Amino acid sequence: MALLLGCSPAATVKRETSHNNATSSARPQRVVSLDYCADQYALKMLEPEHILALSPDAQARFSYMREHAKGFPRVRASAEDVIVLKPDLIIRSYGGGPNAAQFFKRAGIPVVNIGWAADIDDIKSVTKDIANALGVPEKGETMVDEINMRLEALEKHDSKPRTLYVTPAGATTGPDSLIDEMMVAAGLENYETSAGWRSLPLERLAYEPPDMIAAAFFDTNKTERNGWSAARHPIARQQMENLPTAKLKGSYMSCGAWFAIDAIEALAQSEGVQ
Repeated sequence: MALLLGCSPAATVKRETSHNNATSSARPQRVVSLDYCADQYALKMLEPEHILALSPDAQARFSYMREHAKGFPRVRASAEDVIVLKPDLIIRSYGGGPNAAQFFKRAGIPVVNIGWAADIDDIKSVTKDIANALGVPEKGETMVDEINMRLEALEKHDSKPRTLYVTPAGATTGPDSLIDEMMVAAGLENYETSAGWRSLPLERLAYEPPDMIAAAFFDTNKTERNGWSAARHPIARQQMENLPTAKLKGSYMSCGAWFAIDAIEALAQSEGVQ
């Protein structure tokens, strides 16, 4: 399962095509999405009649647009299953593996590759780029305008609660990540001060607890805590039971996309910030 980890380079969107005169402004009529991150963009930006098939995870609990995915055909990200559908465009984030874009290009099928967003500005840029590639630039502009409006509307507080981000696997992250930027946008200070992804700092938690917890993915059945997770440690459990906790839906966090604003608002409006 791909999570919002912020560990990849800044997001990029590239449309691969075997036709030199093809343009990103052409509106595709038969689109196939190969993974659930791509599903979100297809469902948000395209009219239903232009979506040929979605990924098997389109209605999973960690899929933000899962309610809109009902009734659409599903397809595995295998060459045989996709080509037989005769799409005029494939949209993907990771579906089909690292060589999928080149393979489908050789088969004469254009591909829109969606990279990972490293920050909020990347999310805005990628949203516009994907909308352009799908032939609906006005939708991208509208979505970015809404992100800006909602960011500006966030209530400002003098206090900046130190907040620990926690996943069921017992992981957290510090500066230079999308998670960190979302916390800052919400008026919080990240408890984790080291860059990169790491296990929960249990020793530090024992003598220097945070002001609040941001718990993500605990509502999904794809990220169950296992016996080795640091989130199961008594120190971590005690903090999560006793401190104000912002419970972030896995569907908000599973892909670095426009709906990150939902998570930012949830953080800003949580009990620990009031």
